[in-house]
Amino acid sequence: MPVLLRDILASDLDRITAIYRESVLNGVASYEIAPPDSVEMAARLSAITDKGYPFIAAIGEDGRLLGYAYASAFRTRPAYRWMVEDSIYLAPEARGKGIGKRLLSALIDRCTTLGFRQMVAVIGGAHPASIALHAALGFYEIGRMTGSGFKHGGWLDTMLMQRQLGDGNTTDADLLQYPGTLFKD
Repeated sequence: MPVLLRDILASDLDRITAIYRESVLNGVASYEIAPPDSVEMAARLSAITDKGYPFIAAIGEDGRLLGYAYASAFRTRPAYRWMVEDSIYLAPEARGKGIGKRLLSALIDRCTTLGFRQMVAVIGGAHPASIALHAALGFYEIGRMTGSGFKHGGWLDTMLMQRQLGDGNTTDADLLQYPGTLFKD
């Protein structure tokens, strides 16, 4: 399926909200129970992009947004600023077609270029397809939290996976360059 990857636009907000809504209501990637509205989603989008984190859209041949991926702070304590968490959401019709892999690959490349050193995936429901996607792109399991969420009438596990970006932890961090400048010590 031919797909164009590009930065997210403000005009994508309604479609992002709809994709996330479907995921919240029917999936386990998010442990939210009630889907947020477009006002809340706009605030979340701004919180991510205003700090310089990448937010990428996958656009189909017909111009319709099929999915999106973004990086955000794994934790907000300053020492974590070189580690990002990835998030990927796809419309139902886009799943199983390699779009998630293209989005995650592009996200890894952008985060590496920006100077981030580690990426972590927090996989709700320990979803097998998401685990396989991350493993195919060099992530490895670092832990599993059993019974960490209760949704759709059952207990869910959360899988944690990680991969090094660029030099990882083999060289010192540069406090004067992004992401070193994200937080004040």
